[in-house]
Amino acid sequence: MPGSATAAVLDSLARRAPTDVPVALVVAHPDDEIIAAGASLHLLMNLLLVHVTDGAPRGLGDAARAGFDSPAAYAEARQAELAAALRLARCRAGREALRIPDQDASLHMPAVSRYLAALFRQRGTQVVITHAYEGGHPDHDATALAVHAAAPGGVVEFAGYHADTDGSFVAGSFLPGPGLTTDIELSAVEQALKRGMFGCFPTQARILAEFGTTWERFRPASPDFRAPPHHGTLNYEHWGWGMTGVRWRTLAAAALAELEAPCAA
Repeated sequence: MPGSATAAVLDSLARRAPTDVPVALVVAHPDDEIIAAGASLHLLMNLLLVHVTDGAPRGLGDAARAGFDSPAAYAEARQAELAAALRLARCRAGREALRIPDQDASLHMPAVSRYLAALFRQRGTQVVITHAYEGGHPDHDATALAVHAAAPGGVVEFAGYHADTDGSFVAGSFLPGPGLTTDIELSAVEQALKRGMFGCFPTQARILAEFGTTWERFRPASPDFRAPPHHGTLNYEHWGWGMTGVRWRTLAAAALAELEAPCAA
């Protein structure tokens, strides 16, 4: 059962009513916050928005495909896109960024978790919204683990993307799991707003085109990071980045062991 603060936030989102519960939305990349809750950000009146990566892999491939001559220029462009989307969303959240390179968050899970834990204490965070553990992107799963290890209370996950059993790409829906899902059907005005926010991210147009703007979905989260998120090949394994599910879970187990170890005297 979700805690009272978590239940209150989910109820407010479902009723499209503002909430002043201190909420942190922790995501891996600029644009993930719009996928998660673009049409709902203005309802979170006491929101802290945290980005774990800068959205730019250190190889030149992604930057070059987007028309930039360096990862730094690509990261700067993604920050400008984010700023435009947040203005459109009327989002006045507090902002924090760790600026880890895109695709590298899995290598820094203990440090990210400790940073988040201190940040949540400082800000009085009661509820954290973050990625579902679904094998879509290693940064997403790493962010989810860091949040769960750091969160002072309830964790809510949002629907991102994962691979289906046939390897096809599935966006905007959850893998089967426990917990009631809060499925929010957005109004026509909210859908138009979310389309506008997606349009603020021309560098991410290809991936965002996979997502609809009809629904935003949330549920209380209770993942097992030591087990695969689903049977078969994970989505990011199809992308050939050198990160496998086995390697990721090895890193996750080591991170959890480090984070769960008693502090040295």
